Amino acid sequence: MNVLDFKITYETYGDINELSLEDKLLCIRAEEALSTSYSPYSKFKVGTAIKLADGEIVLGSNQENVAYPSGLCAERVALFAIGASKPNAVVSTMAITAFTENFDIKNPVTSCGACLQVMAEFEQKQRSPIAVIFYCLSGQIIKVHGIKSLLPFVFVEDRLASKA
Repeated sequence: MNVLDFKITYETYGDINELSLEDKLLCIRAEEALSTSYSPYSKFKVGTAIKLADGEIVLGSNQENVAYPSGLCAERVALFAIGASKPNAVVSTMAITAFTENFDIKNPVTSCGACLQVMAEFEQKQRSPIAVIFYCLSGQIIKVHGIKSLLPFVFVEDRLASKA
């Protein structure tokens, strides 16, 4: 038997003003994306802003549906839009935030496992890590430099890829 452990490196910030200007602007765009959230059931809005390597920003928001689990998280909405319209685009940074009128969100909201797996697939496809900023509107921010910090046992099976 071997006992192994993981080392996860991440940055924390007290608020948005501690971020670089570039990251701060991306967080503000994620906050803007909250306005397009369709969340009549949970009342929990999530917005994401994704910066592509060419500088373009793509927004996404969670989209619910009365037939659970037919909705999609903000991260996957934006990533799938990129995949469908710009299949060769490289994602450099994502900012994700959340808001609800039902309670105060005191800590950054992180991505679900399904979103992390999709993010990991984008990293594998583009062969470069994606920085992710989890932005709490009322305080702390967490930033990671790559999905493996969030999903260390990511599912990858190269043999499933077509051999062109």
